[in-house]
Amino acid sequence: MSVLVFVEIKNKLSKAAKEAITYGKKLGEVNVVTYGDASNEALLEMGEYGAKNIWVYRNINEPNDQVISKLILKAVEKLEAEFVVLSQDQTGKSIGPRVAAKLEAGHISGAISLPEATDDFTVKTNVYSGKAIAYVCVHSDKKVISILPNSIQPVENKVEASISDFAEDLGTGRIKTIDLKPLGDGIPLPEAELVVSAGRGLKGPENWGIVEDLAKSLGATTACSRPVADIGWRPHHEHVGQTGVAIRPNLYIAAGISGAIQHLAGVNGSKVIVVINTDPEAPFFKAADYGVVGDAFEVLPKLTTAINNFKASQV
Repeated sequence: MSVLVFVEIKNKLSKAAKEAITYGKKLGEVNVVTYGDASNEALLEMGEYGAKNIWVYRNINEPNDQVISKLILKAVEKLEAEFVVLSQDQTGKSIGPRVAAKLEAGHISGAISLPEATDDFTVKTNVYSGKAIAYVCVHSDKKVISILPNSIQPVENKVEASISDFAEDLGTGRIKTIDLKPLGDGIPLPEAELVVSAGRGLKGPENWGIVEDLAKSLGATTACSRPVADIGWRPHHEHVGQTGVAIRPNLYIAAGISGAIQHLAGVNGSKVIVVINTDPEAPFFKAADYGVVGDAFEVLPKLTTAINNFKASQV
C-alpha cells in the first residue's frame, strides 16, 4: 500500500516526524513530502525510520496551510496514495481536514494507536479532551490520519532514502504570514517527554528561576497555566491546557496550579502527574499520581538538589 507522510522540518528532524514515519511504515511503503530548505542530513535521517522516497517543495520557507494542502493533494495524486499520515500539531489540525475533504476521505483526528487487527480499519483516538477513548472506523478508499504527539514510539527501520525536488507549481495561498515568533531552543511542548509547569502560585515572573532550575536538572521543557500567560509572566507558547497546548509527556510536574478543568483537559494524557500545592483541597490532587502538600518555594529547590545529587552519584 502507498503511504504519504507529511512532515515539517525546522532545524532538525523532530520526534513528531519520526512518529509519523514510523506509523506510516506500519501501513505500507512510506513516501514523505516536506517543504523549505531542510538540510540533506535531516532529510536522509528519515530513511533511518523507513522513508523510501522524499519529496521537497522548495518554493515556500514559512507555513502557509493553503499551499501545504495543495502540496499534499498533488503528491497523493502522483503516488495514488491510499493513506495520508501527519502529526496532530498546529499545522496538522489545519491541513488534515482540508486534505480529507478534498479527497473525500475519512479523517481520523488524534490517533493514539495503530489500526486494530480487524477486517475494518479501526483506530483508537482521544475524545472529550482526553476524558474518553473512541474507536473510529473508516471505510473510505483513502484515509487521512493525524497522530497525537507522544502516542507512537519511533522505531528505526532503515532503508535507502531517495531525495528529489517537488517541482509542481502550486501557486500562492490567500493566507499571508505577517510575523513569526521563534519558540526558542529546546524540545517543543507537544514532543516533550518531561514537563515542569507552574501557575500563579509562583507569585511573579521573577520567581520562575526555581522552575527553570528543576527543568534543567531533569532535561525537561517548561510550561505554565493560562492565567500566567495571560498576565505576561510567561510566553503564550508555554500555556498548556484546553485553550493552549495539549501535551502527553511521560512526566508532568505542576507547581502552584489549582487544576481547573480547562487545564486538566490539556494535560490529563500525561503518563505520571506530580502536583505541588499548599492547598490540600486543590482539585489537581484528584488527578495526580503523586501529590506534595507544600510550598513550591521550598519543595522545588529541594527536589532540584536531590535530582542533581542523584545524577552526580551515578557518574
